[in-house]
Amino acid sequence: MSEVRPRVGVVTFPGSNDDRDAVWALAALGADAKPLWHADERLPALDAIVLPGGFSYGDYLRAGAIARFSPAMGAVVEFAREGGLVLGICNGFQVLCEAGLLPGVLRPNRSLSFVCRDVRLTVERTDTPFTSRCRPGQELTIPVKHGDGCWFAPAALLAEVEGDDLVLLRYAEGENPNGSVADVAGLVSPEGNVMGLMPHPEHAVDPLLGSGDGALVLASLVDAARDRVLQAA
Repeated sequence: MSEVRPRVGVVTFPGSNDDRDAVWALAALGADAKPLWHADERLPALDAIVLPGGFSYGDYLRAGAIARFSPAMGAVVEFAREGGLVLGICNGFQVLCEAGLLPGVLRPNRSLSFVCRDVRLTVERTDTPFTSRCRPGQELTIPVKHGDGCWFAPAALLAEVEGDDLVLLRYAEGENPNGSVADVAGLVSPEGNVMGLMPHPEHAVDPLLGSGDGALVLASLVDAARDRVLQAA
């Protein structure tokens, strides 16, 4: 049933600049990728949603803080709370944290400088809809490009995150580009259906571009969305 192309929506906010890249990558990996608009209060029938990278609303106030209140986010939150698959990339990760769908916050990089380069990541878990194509402990190379990518949680919350095994990706030793606590690069929600990560998998889906490792994350999402379609059939 590989011909089944799950419907994956990609939300565009004012200031998004990786939405078309995400649509292209998802389509190349077997999804029926559908552009969505931030002002839409109701979304079409979907099997998964992606919040892309960029600078929603210019990152005014705080990265993701305004996008969290956009009309479409009400539908995204409802979709997630009903068990729908949601992936947030970079700015999308920031929005998910601001919306309370993922723990912690994203703060300015420790260097206070914008970082844009490939980083090495270590896969912590493979039993999720976002990492099923990976191997435990596998090292991935995926680019980052952000100024506010330092994931932070106070000690008590960090202990909960670690205790509940919510970290899916960590920056490899010596690779942390932003000062994230515990080298966190990607998290999953306690329910397992929402993921956020700072690296950009949509920019690492073809070895000709430097790495194809990002396809493992996006294809895992497409696989999980397809499985839901087949289970509902």
